[in-house]
Amino acid sequence: MNLLLDTHIALWAITDSPRLSTRARELIGAQRAVVWVSVVSLWEIAIKHALARGDMPVSAREAAGHFSASGFRLLPIEVEHALGVESLPALHADPFDRLLVAQAREVPLRLLTHDETVARYSDAIIRA
Repeated sequence: MNLLLDTHIALWAITDSPRLSTRARELIGAQRAVVWVSVVSLWEIAIKHALARGDMPVSAREAAGHFSASGFRLLPIEVEHALGVESLPALHADPFDRLLVAQAREVPLRLLTHDETVARYSDAIIRA
């Protein structure tokens, strides 16, 4: 399964946070899983870490190193991903989450999130 990790899921995975659910751990650790982290998440971490906002336990540079060491693949932002945001219903106002949803739809990938609102975009999104 090709999984795209929501930012907090990715951070919880690399920090072995107890907030990461058993189901999420199983999906990420599955033998056939190809795990992706979007450059969108690095952008979000960089902004929020620099502003000391949100739950960002590491800098974007540190996160990128941990993602690589964990075997996660980085998903670039492509034009069609940005354009895909325009057709999303207005369920969520967070621009980072909206771009992750658009990327998951365009590639396609299964987005793994803890956010109930993000999960409402599609049955292909996994809330764990």
